[in-house]
Amino acid sequence: MDSLMRLIPPPPEPFAARGDWPAVERRLGVRLPGDYKALVEAYGWGEFCDFLYLRTPFGHGPNNGLGWQDGDPSAPPRWDGRERYPYPLHPEPGGLLVWGTTMDADRLCWLTAGDPASWPVVVWDRNGDYETFAESAAEFIAGWSGGQLSSRLLGDMEPDLAPWFNTFSPRIHRCLRLSEGPLPHPERLRILRDALAPTSDRGSWRTEDGQSGQEHFATAGTDWHLTYDLSHPHQIRVAYPPQDHARVHRALTAAVRLMGCDIVAISTATGMPLATWDT
Repeated sequence: MDSLMRLIPPPPEPFAARGDWPAVERRLGVRLPGDYKALVEAYGWGEFCDFLYLRTPFGHGPNNGLGWQDGDPSAPPRWDGRERYPYPLHPEPGGLLVWGTTMDADRLCWLTAGDPASWPVVVWDRNGDYETFAESAAEFIAGWSGGQLSSRLLGDMEPDLAPWFNTFSPRIHRCLRLSEGPLPHPERLRILRDALAPTSDRGSWRTEDGQSGQEHFATAGTDWHLTYDLSHPHQIRVAYPPQDHARVHRALTAAVRLMGCDIVAISTATGMPLATWDT
């Protein structure tokens, strides 16, 4: 936990991070590892590096919790005739218990045999393949996020990105369609990030012809998540805590003006047009 928290600072207000641990353990019928409890209390429900999703037993919704995978597997045997489920599933003794998932619908599990402090992590991917690690949940996340742990099923953390954590707390989403303006894209991006500084990289991509692409970054401290599209369309997408609504409005309106652009349309994350920012 210490190395993970140095690598990825926890959020100031973790979401779905507190509750009755003894009641959870009674419901599940097992004691849970201490490092997992520390993970939940420090980070809460959220995602590491937009890829590894930490689940907690305290949030509500279909994508959180530890007991959702109970029941008999329903998938057919694999094409090569090998056993698709080499491990039992919780609540069977020593069964797999899911504590996290990934963006690609892989499951991150414990093999719940023996002392909870020594439960290994089992990656159960969406194709029914398995990979086992001796590390605990916290060690697994720290190793993967820091580039010291490699997984043949998950792939590796991008080496040029600084690892981060996002809470799954409520957020407002806005999409700002922009006029092109007179400045080239690199200069517009520099102005935007300077106006919102300090910021941290979340990755970028370009098409082969360089005409389209995206820049992903986040603000430090305020935890606003932004995507700046190069063109087709030229736009800024932002997600932020509800209490920052007025502040984000002012900051982005001023930044767009400095970029030499105009806001020509505003919409929600689902594309619903809005008459004004506050609609």
